[in-house]
Amino acid sequence: MARLLDAVPLWLALLPAVTVGLSPFLPEPHLWEKLRMLSAGELRRGIDIFDLALHGAPWLLLLAKLGRMALRRR
Repeated sequence: MARLLDAVPLWLALLPAVTVGLSPFLPEPHLWEKLRMLSAGELRRGIDIFDLALHGAPWLLLLAKLGRMALRRR
């Protein structure tokens, strides 16, 4: 897994996080809406859980890539 993260260029992890992770941009990003629903305990429907996973996965990849980069610098 670590070798795979090392092989992914940073721009390739950043691009989907900004585009898919924040789309649709208006009236508010889906990820933000789903995180608010999750914190309020309203995330119950399957489509909402799927939306959270779809829009959150690019951010998890970006965080994993940045974390791996930080560990490699030490």
